[in-house]
Amino acid sequence: MQLLPLLTTAHALFLDFDGTLTELAPRPGAVRVASGLVPTLSSLHANLGGALAIVTGRPEADIDGFLAPLRLPLASEHGAQYRLADTSLPAISPPDLGPVLHAANALAARHPELLVEQKRVSVALHYRQATHLEALCHDALAKAMQQMEGVELLRGKCVLEVKPRGIHKGQAIADFMTQAPFAGRIPVFVGDDVTDEAGFAAVQALGGWGIKVGEGPTMAQHRCMTPAALRGWLSAARTHWNQPQPERSR
Repeated sequence: MQLLPLLTTAHALFLDFDGTLTELAPRPGAVRVASGLVPTLSSLHANLGGALAIVTGRPEADIDGFLAPLRLPLASEHGAQYRLADTSLPAISPPDLGPVLHAANALAARHPELLVEQKRVSVALHYRQATHLEALCHDALAKAMQQMEGVELLRGKCVLEVKPRGIHKGQAIADFMTQAPFAGRIPVFVGDDVTDEAGFAAVQALGGWGIKVGEGPTMAQHRCMTPAALRGWLSAARTHWNQPQPERSR
């Protein structure tokens, strides 16, 4: 595993949110955005000519709320919806989530420690405050999925999510890399979870880098141990790019 490389203005930067830019929280709404993160992202976005995007499992509204007033290019819900410039486009039509939503809500009614999160194209069941219920959550969702077609179960950190099959962060990154201002650049993707491995595969197939935040097996070539260290790396790039360049002697 290599140390973090030097980020340059020739790169296209793709960033996961939870566990990457921010520390994980007991519930999705309890995440705290570190002081200085929004100005750093804004500066990097400008220096990269707009080639900085958030690639996340969260809905679009969540990211915009946390990063306000900044509105970045965005692949939300694992790539089910894209935003380039000011245009948001569904990458896929929502499936019928009724069976899994009913099963998740019924389970959460019996176990209030669980949290059901309904998104545009998926349902996530969070068990961070009840890790002993992981198997029960899995079995309930898997049974409900038997009534559905075209969906798959995605495992994350203390969360199980039923989403459309074939939608993943790697495809979103590959799609963004065909569009301005990302096309022609060297892609970098930073993530922390097993759900980010498809993103690492995508950028590395395109000659770029994957950066894993935290512990655990990964295909990424680089590792950063904490979100705070990752924010420091981003801030250092911002500072370096914004330093006045010495005048050349004549």
